[in-house]
Amino acid sequence: MTDVVNLSEGDNSITQNSEAESASCEGPIDCRDPEVFHLMMRATIEKFKDIHFYRFGKPVQGSDGNSCDMAWRFRPKEGKTASFYKDYRRFSILKSENCTLSVGDIGEYHTGVNARKRKKKAGFDKQGKTEAGFDKQGKTEVNSLPVVGEVVNDTLPVVESEGSFSHGKYLIYSGGGDRCKSMNHYLWSFLCALGEAQYLNRTLVMELTLCLSSIYTTSNQDEEGKDFRFYFDFEHLRESASVLDAKQFWTDWEKWQKKDGLGMHLVEDYRVTPMKLNDVKDTLIMRKFGSVEPDNYWYRVCEGETESIVQRPWHLVWKSRRLMDIVSAIASKLNWDYDSVHIERGEKAQNKELWPNLDADTSPSALLSTLPNKIEDGRNLYIATNEPDTSFFDPLKDKYTTHFLDEYKDLWDESSEWYFDTTRLNNGVPVEFDGYMKVSVDTEVFLRGKKQIETFNDLTKDCKDGINSCSTATS
Repeated sequence: MTDVVNLSEGDNSITQNSEAESASCEGPIDCRDPEVFHLMMRATIEKFKDIHFYRFGKPVQGSDGNSCDMAWRFRPKEGKTASFYKDYRRFSILKSENCTLSVGDIGEYHTGVNARKRKKKAGFDKQGKTEAGFDKQGKTEVNSLPVVGEVVNDTLPVVESEGSFSHGKYLIYSGGGDRCKSMNHYLWSFLCALGEAQYLNRTLVMELTLCLSSIYTTSNQDEEGKDFRFYFDFEHLRESASVLDAKQFWTDWEKWQKKDGLGMHLVEDYRVTPMKLNDVKDTLIMRKFGSVEPDNYWYRVCEGETESIVQRPWHLVWKSRRLMDIVSAIASKLNWDYDSVHIERGEKAQNKELWPNLDADTSPSALLSTLPNKIEDGRNLYIATNEPDTSFFDPLKDKYTTHFLDEYKDLWDESSEWYFDTTRLNNGVPVEFDGYMKVSVDTEVFLRGKKQIETFNDLTKDCKDGINSCSTATS
């Protein structure tokens, strides 16, 4: 983005119909005219009162001579999120008979596609690591906050030469019982592998094809063939750490292993600690896991004495920015001015032995009693819930304007940007917006509410993990 504008002290008193003199009445609108730029900025600030603007990009020509596209970076004024957001919209510019300009309309979220910024391709440097890989101390250079709304470039890095590959050092985890487990289990194990790779100053060779557990699928069956990039931000990962796709790695290994005499060190016992592998000179360290659970879980490597030595780099795994774009679009449709409540029901509400009060405490009548003490009448209320029939909450409409995830299906249907991008990523095969994606988006929209009401902290005295499992406060 181009011009950096500090808007914290900007004049917001000019309305969306504020006027600026045009240099000429003839021809199309000159979107590069500074007066047009300032007119669009002031109209944007006036319309979106609940966000803080950090930077505006210079306007560019829109779809015709009477429109301009402009992008900006912002953060919501309230909420508990640690992200920057990028929006770009199409502005219709009106011209009066006396050559006066005004903003007629500001389009919906991400309508100003001409203001999008393109990304460069990924590559490997001479050490076989991504361009923003390890620094001299072996630590990773990472961006502190994700920026939602930028064009995603999560293409796979390509090793450009024999030298790049043969001079690298690699770590790969093979086999094991982690596949088709919950996503929490997958991340706990994957981040153990990534942490060990960083500790050993090696490139992690990772499998980008996941198995999605049946707990997230409409078929209620485990489903293979899911892409890591559907769920997580691979662009951030590859720019912040040294990783390589397993398919690419084995192709290069077959090319150069014999020619360059590349060695492999095989480890078949998870109790061989990363500290014992520090002096291994071989190009590849392969940890091979057996078939007996739970001893074949990857995360076992990081237990025991290793736990205090190898740290899981959680900051390297961000949620997919394609999913976060949906989150931002929903919050934008609500003008970033809403409160949120998480209502967990499902199987827990039916199990009266472990959660004796949950069903009653999350009923509409109970909610109408408890919520008014926490959320003002008339507010936009986003309800994040696992209750399949959202009409269950219809009585809340008497006090609030309620919103649910499924109201925004157009953001992932066949005409959406998400659908187009994921289909292209999946070699032309459409991708289902599955249960894990829905939970991810629902949770993130909840977290962007100005007030956030939780089920087990705010609505019921039941414990999240069942009776007698509540943590007790210590003095």
